[in-house]
Amino acid sequence: MDLFDRLPDTLVLDILNRVGDVKTLIRCRSVSKRLNSLVPQSESLLLRLDHESDTEFDSPVVGFFRSLFKSLHDLLPLFPRPVHPTRPPKNPAQILSGFDRIQNLEVEFPGGDINLEKGAAVKWKAEFGKTLRSCVIVAFRSVTVSKECSGEREGTAESDVEFVSGLKTRVVWTVSALMAASARHLRMKEVAKEHKEMERVVLRDREGEGTVVMDTEGLREYASEAAERDGEDGGERVGEVERGRTVVPSVRMSMRHAPSLRLKSGICLEGATLVVVRPSGATGDDDLAAEAFAGDMGGDCMYGEAVAALLKRRRNVLEMNSF
Repeated sequence: MDLFDRLPDTLVLDILNRVGDVKTLIRCRSVSKRLNSLVPQSESLLLRLDHESDTEFDSPVVGFFRSLFKSLHDLLPLFPRPVHPTRPPKNPAQILSGFDRIQNLEVEFPGGDINLEKGAAVKWKAEFGKTLRSCVIVAFRSVTVSKECSGEREGTAESDVEFVSGLKTRVVWTVSALMAASARHLRMKEVAKEHKEMERVVLRDREGEGTVVMDTEGLREYASEAAERDGEDGGERVGEVERGRTVVPSVRMSMRHAPSLRLKSGICLEGATLVVVRPSGATGDDDLAAEAFAGDMGGDCMYGEAVAALLKRRRNVLEMNSF
């Protein structure tokens, strides 16, 4: 008797959920009839997207025949090779169409979306329903390990020119983070519609730059709103596709910054910035900022310490129209 057949389905499903990786699970379906029937029941999935295919996973059998036909073409140079149009990459909804019980989904993008000058860093976390609920952004222009920061001397204050220049940079960081977050959010539209059983979705990049989170309530809200729009004229949907992202609503930005910020660990952050973005009228910025980089963001001590220090700084509030 095959000992694998003696394992109960619940145990096999637990193993598959711990594997999680969609590419591996899709290949597992070709191993046996039993795995082919159990893999679609996996509840916890990790989908890694890449630049090349975005991504399309072939079974080993399909891969074998593809390589075989390629070899035959190489051996028959007398016959012209047919020109095939480039196949459009599969989107996340197509890749996940073979799974029936997704509850927790993590999608990993190949890299960050914000173009930064050398030495600068931006880290953000956004929460969405049908649209943006909140976004917390921590950024700095450069980082060093030093006993004293360059602008830390007593009595030193920012000049008007430095403030305006720094403000422009901080606004660019904020807008770039919001556009990156809303672009990732749009990618999950069809997934939310087709997998109404999902309870949590986390979208992050391999470099750890930004994270989008959607909880059960947000996913239901997003799926319902998407279904309603399907029956309408579609003008707004066309606009979303052209932009490649969902619309960011009118927001209020609570911004704090320090020209130089020395942390207890001895790390010095130049141009340190904390921005909390909420739809106009929302409150509770400080609590949101304090919680944003614990747990889901990996508990990075440097960013957590920077947030705690920046929360003691004076706050500037800006309003931004929908875009």
